[in-house]
Amino acid sequence: MRFERRLLIIVVAVLLGLWGTTAAAQETPAVHVLTIAAPISPGVADFVEDALEDADRENAACIVIQLDTPGGLAESMRSIVVDILAAKAPVVVFVAPSGARAASAGVMITMAADIAAMAPGTNIGAAHPVGAGGKEIDDTMSEKVVNDMVAHARSVAEQRGRNADWVEDAIRDSVSITETEALRENVIDLVADDLDALIGLLHGRQVQDKGVLDVRDAPRKVVEEGLRTKVLKAISDPNIAFILFLIGAAGLYFELSHPGAIFPGVIGGLCLILAIYAFQMLPVNYVGILLMALAVILFILEIKVTSYGMLSVAGTIALFLGGLMLFEESDYGARLSLGVLIPAVGAVSIFFAVVAGLAFKAQVAVTRTGRRGLIGEVGTVKASIDPEGKVFVHGELWKARAESPLEAGRKVRVVDVDGLTAVVEAVNDEA
Repeated sequence: MRFERRLLIIVVAVLLGLWGTTAAAQETPAVHVLTIAAPISPGVADFVEDALEDADRENAACIVIQLDTPGGLAESMRSIVVDILAAKAPVVVFVAPSGARAASAGVMITMAADIAAMAPGTNIGAAHPVGAGGKEIDDTMSEKVVNDMVAHARSVAEQRGRNADWVEDAIRDSVSITETEALRENVIDLVADDLDALIGLLHGRQVQDKGVLDVRDAPRKVVEEGLRTKVLKAISDPNIAFILFLIGAAGLYFELSHPGAIFPGVIGGLCLILAIYAFQMLPVNYVGILLMALAVILFILEIKVTSYGMLSVAGTIALFLGGLMLFEESDYGARLSLGVLIPAVGAVSIFFAVVAGLAFKAQVAVTRTGRRGLIGEVGTVKASIDPEGKVFVHGELWKARAESPLEAGRKVRVVDVDGLTAVVEAVNDEA
């Protein structure tokens, strides 16, 4: 009995030890790592917000945002900055890998981090704001926008103990510097070759109001983009947004010209709604949108007005110019590729022209069915007509009558239809 008790105690102790070890391992705070390698858009802002919330909920040791961006939308940038400043877990922004940049909106995101780091061969700066489509803002508005952004940037930089004067220069004069200069100018805190080196440098570092980082042996959790984020990022691509608009316009046009098709109308409506949502997120030129809407109207008019193709040509030109003007190069990177624009405009223009042609032919085509479709058809007398008989015409056997007797086998032409009786006359030129 004593032996059995001792064995039971040993087994229980081992199990408790294993459970304690597993529980301790599970409770070890992890380093959350997410990558941003795209323009700053609403989709990216949602991704960062979700990642920071998960990190706080799981008591992460810290969260590392690996950043490479040409800039982006001001509202999305401000949303990310607010989320970083409010995060409970220490936030590290790492401009990497080599060759990456933190331009424009990326500067503000880097400044907001608890710890800012860069990899060798990277740069940061050029944060002067631009208008939608990359256009320069007029002087009065530019001064307001720049002063607002400078005040925000200086506030964030001073809160994090970084060089506020340099941040102001980056906004007002589009100054850009390398990682070595950024470290010397107190713009960033660390320079690390890669993520492993960064983790090593972070261990034991004091973070204001968040304690000392203990990350040397911490497990790493790679934060992946969810389906919602991927969809938002996809439709916020200028090329995708443009194609969605074209598909939407083509689908609705087909439904209007061929009522009852249903499927093209449903697909067209969905694509058009997605395109409108994308245009709200992107810096669009509304003249471009108006030109594309005009193109659709011209294609529709081609059905109603005999223009011998001139309206279709005008619609194609308006569609091309609208796509060309819709997005322009900017720090956001919103520009429609000519490799997408030209084939897409060509394909959609051909589609509109073909559908318009089919609709026009349907309108002017001779009626093939009913009373009007029977008049003028040539048939053969099957039962002598005197004054009534039978004729085979239009693939059917009809009761017929004529003004004069007609023998069987005679070729006749239908001149009228009286109820269910065909009125016929002899064809003078018999075969």
